[in-house]
Amino acid sequence: MSAVLEVTGLRKAYAGVHALDGVSFAVEAGSITGLIGPNGSGKSTAIDCISGFQRLDSGKVVLAGADITGRVAHHIARAGLMRTFQTVRVYERLSLSDNLAIAHQQFDAATWVDEFLRTRRYRKAVEASEARARRLVELIGLQRYYEAEVGILSYGQKKLVALAAALMPHPKVVVLDEPVAGVNPSRIREIEEALRQLNQAGETFLIVEHNVEFITNLCHQVVVLDQGLKLAEGTAAEIHSDSRVLEAYLGTTPEIAEAEMRTSA
Repeated sequence: MSAVLEVTGLRKAYAGVHALDGVSFAVEAGSITGLIGPNGSGKSTAIDCISGFQRLDSGKVVLAGADITGRVAHHIARAGLMRTFQTVRVYERLSLSDNLAIAHQQFDAATWVDEFLRTRRYRKAVEASEARARRLVELIGLQRYYEAEVGILSYGQKKLVALAAALMPHPKVVVLDEPVAGVNPSRIREIEEALRQLNQAGETFLIVEHNVEFITNLCHQVVVLDQGLKLAEGTAAEIHSDSRVLEAYLGTTPEIAEAEMRTSA
């Protein structure tokens, strides 16, 4: 595999305090990469800078060979990096199918003139959108709700809708900001399985999450931040056996830290 997202020397400071201090890592195409660390480690700042919601002080972000450093968020999205947010963002009063159609419409080539005249380009865009939506809904396991209002769904199911919406324009990578925060355990397993199915279908993810068990169960590679620095990087097994990670993550002895990491939510 080759890297679809390369982050090099990321730096960001607030009033002289370094939120990120030279962080570098890569996300391989077709992989699921986790980004973890204690509160204040720089995880949220990192993904905000990568996705264009904050300006970095220095460093470089490359997406599929194209330098996207410093671009604004909507340009980065059009370049192929989509993201979700910790607080779920969906259209509650619209159907699941309409939510996904809107997500696709923002990126298709058809114009309002095409829509008004019902041109061939418009019809092709609609057909492609529906085919993509039905495939994604199947992969996330919400087929029975395809025409239902999203407002009736559980919080965890709404997170799956937001995930599917981010995937509608065929992005190169999707950044997920705490996809299981506030979700009950049974829904967490559903989200984990949906992400696994989507990944097997070829989708690439970078996931920021406090639930370490979720990350280590799912991710091929895990990056650990602490106080704005990259503390470690490796497989889930390598991270679990690294005493520096266990101590830094929970500020306690490795034995206690490991036990708490396994039950962290």
